[in-house]
Amino acid sequence: MASVPDGLTLKRNRDLVGRENRPWTRRAFVVLLCLPLVAGLLNVFGQHPQETKASGSQASLTISAPERVRGGLYYQSRFHVVAHTDLADARLVLDSNWAEGITINTIEPSPLGSASRNGDLSYDLGHIPARQSFVLFIQQQVNPTTVKRRTQRAELWDGERHLLTIERPLTVWP
Repeated sequence: MASVPDGLTLKRNRDLVGRENRPWTRRAFVVLLCLPLVAGLLNVFGQHPQETKASGSQASLTISAPERVRGGLYYQSRFHVVAHTDLADARLVLDSNWAEGITINTIEPSPLGSASRNGDLSYDLGHIPARQSFVLFIQQQVNPTTVKRRTQRAELWDGERHLLTIERPLTVWP
């Protein structure tokens, strides 16, 4: 039988006498390190889109976008407008919380026009015939330094006539 190396004792290093709690301490520490990963897989920190709907007599609007996002995340917001009656001059107005601390990369299809409406983003969608729909996609990225909880508002207008409003929460995690 080989001799025990210097500095090691069979009692402590082979039989683990005096170290009984350490394996459980290490296991608990590893579990604590894995909790944020499991929380991310369960969508605690966001990314999966949620649908928010509003409907009126002239039109309905469905928004599909995440309500929880992380810094640096690329994501897509989808706005689906369905006209129940003829909309001559449809306009989608998003409050500034849709862009505050968030970079808008692409808007498809390009709206007929865009403007600032008292600090809000206004997109001219044009004519939407009755029983037809218009889908607007906005690709966005959260700026890494943004951490905030806010309410996002989207309004649908036909010319100067307000049709409906959707308010939804947005939580930006670090």
